[in-house]
Amino acid sequence: MLPIKISILGFDGVAALDLIGPIETFAAAWKTGLGRSQFPCYETRIVGLTRRSFASESGVVFNPHETLDSCSPADTVIVPGGRGLRSPEVCAKVGAWLKARESQTRRVVSVCTGIYALASAGLLDGRRAATHWRFASDVARRFPRVKVDSNALFVQDGHFYTSAGVTAGIDLSLALIEEDYGADMAHQAARELVVYVKRPGGQEQFSEPLRIQHESSDRFGSLVSWIIANLADDLSVGALANQACLSTRHLTRRFKEDFGKSPAELVEELRLDQARLLLAKPKSSIEAVAGSVGFASVDAFRRAFMRRFGILPSSYQAPFRHSTLH
Repeated sequence: MLPIKISILGFDGVAALDLIGPIETFAAAWKTGLGRSQFPCYETRIVGLTRRSFASESGVVFNPHETLDSCSPADTVIVPGGRGLRSPEVCAKVGAWLKARESQTRRVVSVCTGIYALASAGLLDGRRAATHWRFASDVARRFPRVKVDSNALFVQDGHFYTSAGVTAGIDLSLALIEEDYGADMAHQAARELVVYVKRPGGQEQFSEPLRIQHESSDRFGSLVSWIIANLADDLSVGALANQACLSTRHLTRRFKEDFGKSPAELVEELRLDQARLLLAKPKSSIEAVAGSVGFASVDAFRRAFMRRFGILPSSYQAPFRHSTLH
């Protein structure tokens, strides 16, 4: 059985990890033949816009194996993101090439902002798609026919696969390996890379705490830090008002202005953020985690976790229990 050919596009201003992440993931997948010899599962080729070397955003220089004009058909085409692709000329050129090749390609994949090329070509019209959380609103605005899921790590719709930012390209590559060769091969590749074969949750888990800190004023920045340090304590609006030296009415109004939500809603978000970190630790129990972040009961914790993340705490915790490397 011949290796599956993967073409990964490259251009000046590419995000290096968007390109290298999938290459290294596919390179970690090997199959064993009848004579116990090892054979690579994939042949990855970097396809440049021209024959010239190109530099990533971070300055890493790549040499393409092929060009858009000369490359042979591939089973799977991957479009990484990066500043370079978001230039109108490059985006239009890649989009037109994808549209011409799409019917003869089993899978068309974007990593991070590679979605701009697929969307500009109309390939994602009427389809669900994922991209980096920071660009999700811009993609939705510019391409209203694309159903952007701003919290998904990756999305499959038909033979189009789109992923969120940077390392989500590795998550998606592992999913493609599982699709081609089964779960055992995906686990083998994940173990080689020392990553989880299936990362739980969505990209909100990375963006939300940073966003809260960024949006807070100096006064509320200190209050947020205090809340995080005292999650198991009384964090009622009265307790927060006393800590901030404000009336409860003034505190509630300022929270709405700064965060767009009530004090109780913010406290619950911060409690759930911390709970998620604790659930990823070995031997953590759901009961202990719920109490340590201030939930009155395990049932209340489960309901809040499900409401926020769309997954039960036990389901979120399971991959961390079963993916430990030895």
